[in-house]
Amino acid sequence: MTLSVLRGAAPAMMLGCMLAACGSNPSVNAMQGTVLTGVADLEGPFANATITVADAQGNRKITRADAAGRYVLKVDGMVPPLMISAIEPGNTNCSDSSRPWARCIGALLAELKADQPNVANVNALSDRALSGVAQTLRFKGPQGLMDAGTTAGITPEVIRARTASGKAALLQALKDAGVADAENFDPVTSPMQADGNGVDAVLRVLVHNRGYDNDTGVPGGTALLDADYHNVANNEPLDLARAQAALAKAKDPSFTRVLIVGDSTASTYELERYPRMGWGQVFEELFKPEARVKVLNNAKSGRSSRNFYNQGYFRQMAQYLRPGDYVIIHHGHNDQSCDSHKPARGAADVANLCTYPNDAQGARQFPAGRAEMPFQNSLEVYVREARAKGAIPIIMTPTTRVWNKDRKEGFPVVPNHFTTLEQGKGGIAFAGDYSQTIRDTARANKLPLIDIEAKTIAFANEHQADWKSYWLAVDPAKYPFYAKESSGTLAKPDTTHFQEAGARAVAGMVAQGIKETPELADLAAKLK
Repeated sequence: MTLSVLRGAAPAMMLGCMLAACGSNPSVNAMQGTVLTGVADLEGPFANATITVADAQGNRKITRADAAGRYVLKVDGMVPPLMISAIEPGNTNCSDSSRPWARCIGALLAELKADQPNVANVNALSDRALSGVAQTLRFKGPQGLMDAGTTAGITPEVIRARTASGKAALLQALKDAGVADAENFDPVTSPMQADGNGVDAVLRVLVHNRGYDNDTGVPGGTALLDADYHNVANNEPLDLARAQAALAKAKDPSFTRVLIVGDSTASTYELERYPRMGWGQVFEELFKPEARVKVLNNAKSGRSSRNFYNQGYFRQMAQYLRPGDYVIIHHGHNDQSCDSHKPARGAADVANLCTYPNDAQGARQFPAGRAEMPFQNSLEVYVREARAKGAIPIIMTPTTRVWNKDRKEGFPVVPNHFTTLEQGKGGIAFAGDYSQTIRDTARANKLPLIDIEAKTIAFANEHQADWKSYWLAVDPAKYPFYAKESSGTLAKPDTTHFQEAGARAVAGMVAQGIKETPELADLAAKLK
C-alpha cells in the first residue's frame, strides 16, 4: 500500500477517509479531544513502527502504526511543538554506532490545535527538517535532539524555516508527481493517503541516511539520495523520472543487480565535488545495454566494513537482491582506523570503524569477547547474507594509495594496506596486513577474488609522470569547490581518491578482473 497527498478535500473528511481501515488504531472520528494522526513512511509505509510523541515539557506518549504506517494518538495536555519519532519494530537502537542501527525517522509539529485532529506525518523529508533544527541547536543530528526528549526552546518559526530550506530540491519532483499546490506542500502537515500517487511517488525514490560524526561516533545529520544513490539537495534537485527508472530496474526480475559494498574510493559524489568520482559511479556504463545489468552503488565515504553494515547501507541495497545477482565487497581503507591514540576521533574510530587484520599465520585477531572485530569476520557477514539470497559474493582488495615504502606520497608505489604496532605507538592493539586478510577470506570462503590493489599499484607506477590526472589533484581556479579543501589540489594531491579519469580507469580494471576470473564468466559476458 502506498501513500500520497490527498487533494481537494477538507482535512476532517480526508482524515476520516484515510483512517477508515486502521486495524487496531481507533478511527479519528470516534475520538474526542486533541488528536494526532498521520502516516509514517520510509520508502513506503513504515509498517508497525513505534510512534513516540514528546512535547516541550518532556512529556511522552507512545502508540504503534498499523500495517499501512497509519497511527492515531490522543495528545490532550501536550505542549507544542511536538516531536514525533517512528522506529522500526524489533530494534530500538537509533544511537549506538557500534551495533546495527534501527530505521529511525522523526518530525516536528510546530503548532497543535486543541480539540480537533492534527496531521503529523513522519518521513524522510520531515526527518531532514528535524535534522536542520537539531543542528541549529548544536546537536550532531536529529537523533541527539530526539534522545533529549523535549522540544523546549524550539520555535514554530525555526521549524518552518528549516522545512522550507530544502524545498527547492523537491519542488519540481512534487509537481511532476501531480501534487496539487506543491509550493505549499508540508511533509508533516499535508494529509496523506494510501493510493500510490502524489507525494508517495517522491518518497518512494528517496533513500534516507543519517550520517555519522567522525569525532564522537554519534549519528549525524540527515542526507537524502535518490534511488540511484545520487545526492538530493537544492543545487541537485531530484529528477523524479530518472530515479523512478533506476528503482524500476532495481526491482525488475529480468535485470541482474550488482551491489557495491565499499568506501569513498567507490562512492557516487555530489556534482559540486566534480571531478571527484568513485569507480562505482561509472561502473554500470561498462555493461552492454542489452545485458540488463543494474549497478547499485551505495558505497560510503569514511565507512569501514563494520559500520557500513551497522549503519544500514548494505540493508538498503540488499532488499533488492535476487538469486544470480552479485555483491562486490570492497573494504579495507577505513578498517585500518584502529589507533586509539589518534587525536579527537581515536576512541570513536576503534569503537565503530576499526576491524583487526589476521596475523602473519592467518589467524584472526580480536579482543576477548569482541567477535565482531576481526576484519575477516566483518567481511564474512556480507558473504553469508549474499549467499542466503542466492547472490554471488565477489571480494576485492582495496585500491592503492600513491605511497612509497616510507608510507609517503611518492614512487615506486608499494603495498600499503597494513598496520604496525609502531604506527600507533601503543594505540593499535593488533597489527597486520588487510589485503592479505582479504585473500585469506577469499580462500576460506571460496570467493572470486579481484586483486585491485595489485592492478592499481601497477597502474600508478606506469603513470608516474601524470598520476595527478587520475588521482584527485585539481586546479582550484578551475574547480572552486577545492579552493578551501585541505587536499585534492595540485599543491596538495589526494593520494587515495580519484577524479573522473581515475575512476574510469579503476572501473575498467574491475571489469578486467571479472573477465580474468573463470567463476565470473556469466557476469563477464555482460560486459562490453
